[in-house]
Amino acid sequence: MTTSTTTAETPRLNPRIIRRVVLVLFVAGIAAMIASSIADNNGAAVTFGLLTTMAAVSLVLVTAVSPAEALAKPKEAKASTPSTNPQTAKDVEDRIERLVQAGANESEVRKLVSRAVDLGRGK
Repeated sequence: MTTSTTTAETPRLNPRIIRRVVLVLFVAGIAAMIASSIADNNGAAVTFGLLTTMAAVSLVLVTAVSPAEALAKPKEAKASTPSTNPQTAKDVEDRIERLVQAGANESEVRKLVSRAVDLGRGK
């Protein structure tokens, strides 16, 4: 009998935590390579070099597959929330009015603006 779990039930690992752990392993691997080389133990140096390579690849992969919001600091995530500039909003509304007065369909123009906003937000 198989059971399926939804994403709401499954705890997610924070990509920032994964990156920190991998970064610690990366730095520790470099230190271990240096120490192994000083101790004239080539096998250990190569082994730690391979582990460090795996950590570097893991760091790149976690960064590549994680959304930008997941990697931002909590303060930065809140600060990056878009705010509405009243002058920009007025300018957009004035431009919509000019296009409508020139003969464009108002609902189509508003749909276009809405889609452009979604595109800018990455949706």
